[in-house]
Amino acid sequence: MDHPSPKAPPPGRAEGPAGALLHVEDTTGRRLGSGFLADDRGTVVTAYEAVRDAAELLVSRADGAGLAGPVRLAADAVTPLPGSGLALLRAPGLAAVPLPVAAGEAARGAYVLVAAGGWRQARVLGPAPFAGDGADGALAAGLELAIGTDGRNAARPGGGAAGAPVLDAATGQVLAVLTPALEVGRQGCFAVPLRAAVRDAPDGALAALLARNEATVPALGAGLNLAGALQLTATTVGSEGPQSPTAPPVERPGTAAELAAFEDGPCLVLGLVGAPGTGRTTELSALAARRAAGASPAPTVWLRGADLLPDDLDVGDAARRALARAARIVEAAGGAVPDRAAPHEDASPEEVARLARRAGRSLVLLLDGPEEMPPALAHRLSAWTTGTAAWLARTGAKLVVGCRPEYWEQVCGLFPGALRHRPAGPQPGRPVTDCVPLGDLPEDAAAKARARYGLGDGLLAERHARHPLTLRLLADVRRALPPGVPDPAGRLVPGEDGSALPLDRDAVFSAYLDLMCLRTAVRLAAPHGLRGTALRRVAARVAGQLHEAARRCLGPGQGELDRESFESLFPWGTGGGRL
Repeated sequence: MDHPSPKAPPPGRAEGPAGALLHVEDTTGRRLGSGFLADDRGTVVTAYEAVRDAAELLVSRADGAGLAGPVRLAADAVTPLPGSGLALLRAPGLAAVPLPVAAGEAARGAYVLVAAGGWRQARVLGPAPFAGDGADGALAAGLELAIGTDGRNAARPGGGAAGAPVLDAATGQVLAVLTPALEVGRQGCFAVPLRAAVRDAPDGALAALLARNEATVPALGAGLNLAGALQLTATTVGSEGPQSPTAPPVERPGTAAELAAFEDGPCLVLGLVGAPGTGRTTELSALAARRAAGASPAPTVWLRGADLLPDDLDVGDAARRALARAARIVEAAGGAVPDRAAPHEDASPEEVARLARRAGRSLVLLLDGPEEMPPALAHRLSAWTTGTAAWLARTGAKLVVGCRPEYWEQVCGLFPGALRHRPAGPQPGRPVTDCVPLGDLPEDAAAKARARYGLGDGLLAERHARHPLTLRLLADVRRALPPGVPDPAGRLVPGEDGSALPLDRDAVFSAYLDLMCLRTAVRLAAPHGLRGTALRRVAARVAGQLHEAARRCLGPGQGELDRESFESLFPWGTGGGRL
């Protein structure tokens, strides 16, 4: 892929990425050349001419920053690639900024940035083949660059610029490496394009390094790479999912196996179907975590039904907005190399899916709670679902829908049968087909969950002791009790004779709601110094407002609170409630 030629001023001084340029010296401090860090293992790329005769090397940042100082390298830390005019240095612990390598090559006439006597602009004149120093004397591809006299002098032998990166002026990604070995009788300076060098040795050390660079050094914008896509999609997931401070969730082996089979299989849609509280969000969160932590991380975009908009045509529209938000967050945090010409250019889910496919992986969209979509979109659910199926087939992305049984009954038949994941084995008596059902935890998993949460046997009624949400909320309630307070079972559901009865689900939910109301009241009352009876009054008022909000949600609509009702119950400027 050739990079377009952006508009730029004539060659001259320019500003390069801070902390990226490295100096290579001998042990006496004599400057041998330059280089750049290319991965998370401390691998430095430089020119072969810069290190060919050195027994020991010192590598440091050109700006002098870094508390550790120069890294000393012995001769065995150098991997020479004389046939391509390059060398790789192993310098772990080097406090430098790694640079992403461009996936394509520079087009004739494109502007580039060159670190030759300072960062300078140059222009690509065209290819300049040269004979490398390998044993076979093979011809390697080179580039001739038009640059000013000072830059040309720095790029000559002994000028100190040998091995410096040549950056795409638009994206800031590395296209080539300067080398003084290309003496072809012309007036420019010369560089080795990295992608061309890989084509000459597809199984060599440089090819492995560039593959690692793409997976570990993120870049955004028009130069988006796999690492950048992973960073963006991880930002969409963030802290989604239930975050219990008491214990991690218990894995359901059967569900995890079905999700893994879906990831590896040809189908593009999976329904994760269960009633509220059965752990749909927990399973989606666990899937996102497994995909991020694997040996080959894969991109995952988290979406909620509330993220959908009335005029969306398919799920790709929501994914595009999620990636745009993630790009703004990542760029603000300085976590990736942005596109220089258009730093806020949004990454498209289609491009992320393409990058994932090229790496042998797939983009997976997790849609949690699609029932929360706007009513206007719900009225054209058929068209939206059909459009989503077409978008998935076109891009190769996959979709996991965590929803209620009634929603899946509506949309299941709208997805072509070839796209739907069917669980292995018979499905007798299952009310909803072609889905992975979620219900109460299996007994062994429930026992493990109760043990993690510290919930003793007999604390919950048998019919509620395997419900995932009930276990988590009860654990949170018990954790919030001050030391010395008796177990909540005896306080929430006392028997007629004063003994403690097992808790049921309603009692746990009521206790958790009371806890949330109390925590809200503490926040509201803190600025006013309210305590004791006054604080309890605030908590009672908060509880009353929440109950009134729940009552109004039972009216027309899809269980949502309209803006007018919300503002009347929780007026702006009062901290969420009237004191």
